[in-house]
Amino acid sequence: MTNPIIKELEQGTYYWCSCGKTETQPFCDGSHEETGLTPLEFEITDMKEVALCNCQKTKNPPYCDGSHKK
Repeated sequence: MTNPIIKELEQGTYYWCSCGKTETQPFCDGSHEETGLTPLEFEITDMKEVALCNCQKTKNPPYCDGSHKK
């Protein structure tokens, strides 16, 4: 089971890894180049704690929806 990554993020634009190959989970590091997948851009408008998906199975990317438990 792969648990979500809990992070406190500041306001800004982030790129969530959708391929699972990154060395900087949960953020993209360019490892997707030959996978046909692209990172998901998402915006944080105010500093907050978030649970980011670490299994790439969520139905609500980039946020964890509990899919890793199934």
